[in-house]
Amino acid sequence: MSQRSPRLLDSFNYAFEGIIHVLRTQRNMRLHFAVAAVVLVIAIVENVTKIELISLLLAIAFVLIAEMINTAIEGAIDVATSSFDPMAKLAKDIAAGAVLIAAINAVAVGYLVFSGTAANRTSRLIDRVRDAPAELTLVALVMTVIVVIGIKALTRSGSPLRGGLPSGHAAVAFAGWIALTYVTGSSHRFLVSSIAFILALLVAQTRVESGIHSSLEVLLGGLLGALTTLALFQFSG
Repeated sequence: MSQRSPRLLDSFNYAFEGIIHVLRTQRNMRLHFAVAAVVLVIAIVENVTKIELISLLLAIAFVLIAEMINTAIEGAIDVATSSFDPMAKLAKDIAAGAVLIAAINAVAVGYLVFSGTAANRTSRLIDRVRDAPAELTLVALVMTVIVVIGIKALTRSGSPLRGGLPSGHAAVAFAGWIALTYVTGSSHRFLVSSIAFILALLVAQTRVESGIHSSLEVLLGGLLGALTTLALFQFSG
């Protein structure tokens, strides 16, 4: 006897079960969902146009669909083979590459939609911080240095050029971010500052991923570099 075709309600149930399974098992999918929720809330608050909202929804759907297809491909390959197969690895890499392209596209769409408003607010915030009393930055800088020295004395780990508190690479990277933000003209400040901040984050991530520094060491190094550069700009102004 032929198997009965699933009812329409059953088809929807199977689809939701697939979505829930990916959410439960895939960290990246949970991250995508969280980012999508935040983006949509910001879109409502900023009162974006209908065309901009459609662009955001399409970009979000593109990322989620790509992530689900990637998960399905990985599951099918794992069932089909139990030993290492170069073609299986290549298939997984291609599926992961599709997710990466979708994520990059979503970031580009989000930037185009929100960059104008974000640039204006960022410029006002930067000018306000720069015009703030330099003593506030000095106090924050001194507090950061005290925390760094105190933790370094307690942990007794690392050396001046490798490991320990704080991360020198992170300090330099975030110092460069603050410097580029201030020296760039207002018309391109948001774009340059965003790129510099992402690069600084990548530097910090590599220090953690390589096992040279902990997240706390990188965080304190970034704060130290950023606050030092901010203080210099305040005094020079």
